[in-house]
Amino acid sequence: MTVATLLLAGCTVDSDPSPAPPTSPVPAVTAAPEALPFELRVPDEPAVVLDSADPAAAALAASAAVFAAAPVVVLAANDDVAAQVTGSSAAVALGAPLLLLTPAPAGTASPTDAPPDPAAPLAVELDRLGTEAVLVVGDAEAPAGVDTVRLPAGAGTAALAAATGLSVGAVRPVAAGEEVAAVRGLARPGTLVLRALPPVPDPSAAPEAAAGSSGGAAVTGVALGSSGTPASAGPLAGSSGDPAAGAPPTGTLPPTAPATTVPVRTVALAGVGREPLAALATLRAAGIEVLDVPAGDPRATSAAVEALAAAAPEHVIALGAAFGPADRLAARVASAEAGIQLPCGGQLVFPQDLGLPGKRYVALYGSPAFPALGVLGEQDTAATIARAAAHAEPYRALTTDTVVPGVEIIATVASAGAGDDGNYSNELPVDTLRPLVDAAGAAGMTVVLDLQPGRTDFLTQAKLFEELLRLPHVGLALDPEWRLKPDQVHLRQIGSVPIDEVNAVSAWLAQLVRDHHLPQKMFVLHQFMLRMVPVRERLDMSHDELAMVVHVDGQGHQGSKAGTWNAIREGAPAGIHWGWKNFYDEDKPTVLDPAGTYLITPVPDLVTYQ
Repeated sequence: MTVATLLLAGCTVDSDPSPAPPTSPVPAVTAAPEALPFELRVPDEPAVVLDSADPAAAALAASAAVFAAAPVVVLAANDDVAAQVTGSSAAVALGAPLLLLTPAPAGTASPTDAPPDPAAPLAVELDRLGTEAVLVVGDAEAPAGVDTVRLPAGAGTAALAAATGLSVGAVRPVAAGEEVAAVRGLARPGTLVLRALPPVPDPSAAPEAAAGSSGGAAVTGVALGSSGTPASAGPLAGSSGDPAAGAPPTGTLPPTAPATTVPVRTVALAGVGREPLAALATLRAAGIEVLDVPAGDPRATSAAVEALAAAAPEHVIALGAAFGPADRLAARVASAEAGIQLPCGGQLVFPQDLGLPGKRYVALYGSPAFPALGVLGEQDTAATIARAAAHAEPYRALTTDTVVPGVEIIATVASAGAGDDGNYSNELPVDTLRPLVDAAGAAGMTVVLDLQPGRTDFLTQAKLFEELLRLPHVGLALDPEWRLKPDQVHLRQIGSVPIDEVNAVSAWLAQLVRDHHLPQKMFVLHQFMLRMVPVRERLDMSHDELAMVVHVDGQGHQGSKAGTWNAIREGAPAGIHWGWKNFYDEDKPTVLDPAGTYLITPVPDLVTYQ
């Protein structure tokens, strides 16, 4: 009870009180409408590939990947680039998806002539997002069932601010061909207002065409919107200000609040062609960074590897079918994210397979424990590294590819005797190989471990060197000449290997690469007779983690070596790279010099010296 009430309760009230003085009416207070929130979502999988060539479908897929709710959506016509450019600014400023309307084919009923199909992809997405209003940029038909605000394509700062209720930045004119880069650069707050410039007129066009026909229907060098009017109508921004282009917006969108957090460590990957503007704008509206990945493989370049290592994403959204299956992309991203690179950069042994600047390899062959087996073992470790570099140097003038020096080390050496284990192979200890392996890595060289297993199998021996094969610069070679059957001995019979054994080794090595997020490894198969690798057509080429090389080991007269080279190459599975060996003592009439070696067709990807 108040004090006034208590006082009245203890006294008598006059029966004729004086009237209260008149008061002014109190104005009603209207609460500001609550801002409608956008909500983002974490993609369902580690990698999502937006592989549709249809920009409208790609835009829907981008929205579905990163938006859980969008009270406002920006719409533009699928065929109106100028509207999409303006719409990109609106979408990023709002934090909203940009979706595309597909015009009805000529001669068919317009959307206003028939009720909309609720099962149409755009209608389904608007329903999923809980959309209450749309901002239609340009003159496309608006969907039914939602409030609509219209904004002209090419609108300026004032018009965009009026439509969205937001403070936006200055106008940035965007020349034809620069739309993608401009949209990539959009960010909040103070989002730039992009305006597409008309294409530059073709100076070779006839004057009559440039001026337009007497009917006024032809306008050379001007982008046309879906209505046939110039898509970039209105004045351009100047240093003194930027009036809105064209008509003002037809209304104002309800107040909204952009999502405050980016989906957990999500980045977008691009760089395999022209990215669809609407999908790109939707990702930027969600605050997702866009990284360049040339040729669609995040392992391909040093820059891509470094960018992914710095971003450390848990999820990626790739723009373009060239990124391939999502599970393969996820594995590639995991490798790139580890940040470990091969000699001379990147994580691909042969980036030329993707049309990028390539790599070729020149290596010494032999064993540090047995000098008689090749030039590699004829000197100490430091001198071997220097000699390998000297062998590679003259090749650099012969190719535009990067020439990577290296060593191919015989890690298990074929033996004339059975040995304690009875396998006719001497397995060198890892500690014996480690100094040369480490020195080569420090010098930026590649290493290949060569196996001569005798009567045991390649996989058993390969596992002995797992410690070294975990190093990023170390690959593996199988030498079937020295793979014996139980009743064979070296130098009496030439060995061979079952194709299933080769495939078992490649599967194990590929899994090792995946498990440790390593760069791609060179996997070499030595061969100078077809029967050394029977049914080679069944060679498993599916391992993305490996780069397969068939190394043609023929020796003797150069004419015979050329015949062996051609015979081994015939009928080989697609995707194989090729190696050539120069023998200092056995080649006749003399060993090929670097220029002669690179006259071989095709040019060898790996050249070794023994």
